[in-house]
Amino acid sequence: MTRPTIVQLAQAAGVSPTTVSHAFSGRRYVDPDTKARIVTLAQEMGYRANPTARRLRSGGGGSIALVSSMPFAVAAGPSRLGFLMEIAAAAAVTALSRSTTLCLVPPLERGSQLEALDVDGAIVVEPALDDSVLDFFFERGVPVVAIGHAPGRPDLPAVDLRSTETARLLLDHLGGAGWRVGLVTGLQRRNSYIETEAAYAAFCAERGLASAAIRIDERGGEDEAAVAVEAFLRQNRDIGALCVPVDAFAAGALRAAAALGLSVPDDLRLATRYDGMRARLASPQLTAVNLHLDQVAETAIDMLTGLIEGRAASPKPIAPPLLVERASSARSSS
Repeated sequence: MTRPTIVQLAQAAGVSPTTVSHAFSGRRYVDPDTKARIVTLAQEMGYRANPTARRLRSGGGGSIALVSSMPFAVAAGPSRLGFLMEIAAAAAVTALSRSTTLCLVPPLERGSQLEALDVDGAIVVEPALDDSVLDFFFERGVPVVAIGHAPGRPDLPAVDLRSTETARLLLDHLGGAGWRVGLVTGLQRRNSYIETEAAYAAFCAERGLASAAIRIDERGGEDEAAVAVEAFLRQNRDIGALCVPVDAFAAGALRAAAALGLSVPDDLRLATRYDGMRARLASPQLTAVNLHLDQVAETAIDMLTGLIEGRAASPKPIAPPLLVERASSARSSS
C-alpha cells in the first residue's frame, strides 16, 4: 500500500506542506481548526508524519539512501572507486554535517534488495527511463531527488549534470583537428546519454560530418565494450577519435584499439566523461571531465533535506564542467 506524502496531505487539506509540517511539529503556530482538519485527514489517508523531518528540525539524526540503478559493471569501477562511490563519499560528509545518516545501496543487478530498506528520503543517481528504483520509492511516498534529470519525469527534483555542455566540451576537443569523431553511449535510456547523443548529432551537422555511433548494454561493462568497439572501428576505419562518456566503455575502447593495432592517441584519440580512477589508471591516461561531484552531492543532500522538511527543493548552481586533458587525446607534435 502506498503511503501518502506530505504534499498529498497538504493538497487534500488545502494548505502548504510547510503548514502540515508545523501542525505535527508544533514549531510554528497553526490555527487550531486547521490543525484539527490536517490531523483528521492524516488519519483518514493513513499519513504518518515523517520522523526524519522532525529529527532534522530538532537537531537529531535521520537516514537517507543513495541508490543507483546502473549495474555494478559501470557504476563502481576499479577497487570500487567509481562514479557512484565518489558521489557517496561526498554525500556522506554533507549528510553527517546535517545530522543525517547516509545509507549506500549497492548497484542492483538482480531482483530488488530494496524491500528491507526503511529510509525517509532517497537520492537516485542517473535514473533511467521507467526506472524501477524510482517507482519503488514513489510507491512508498518517500521523497526523492535525482542526480541527473530523470527521463520522462520532468517534475522530479534533480541536480543537473550539465550533460549537453559536457558532451560539447569533449566533442569540440576531439574534433579540433578535423578528425571524424565517433560516439559510444549506453543502450539504457538515461538523460546523460540522451543529451550527449543530441549534442553529437548537432556537432556532426555543424561540421558536415557523417555520424557514427553505437550503444552498448551497460550490463556488459568493459568486456562487452571491447568487443563492440572493435567491430565498430573495423566498420568505420576513417574514425580518428572516439567520445565514450562511460568510463568502463572507454577502458574497453582502449582494449579494442590495441587489438586492432591502433595507437592511442596517434591513430585514435579518446576521451571519456567521468574523471575517476578508470581514467587516471588507464594507459595512456584518459582525457576526462571534472563534473564537480562534491558540489553535486552537497546540492542533492540539501535539496532532499528541504523536501523532507516540506520546503522547496531549489538546486544550487554547480560549477561548469572542466576538461582535464590527458595523453589519450594529445595532439601529435609532428
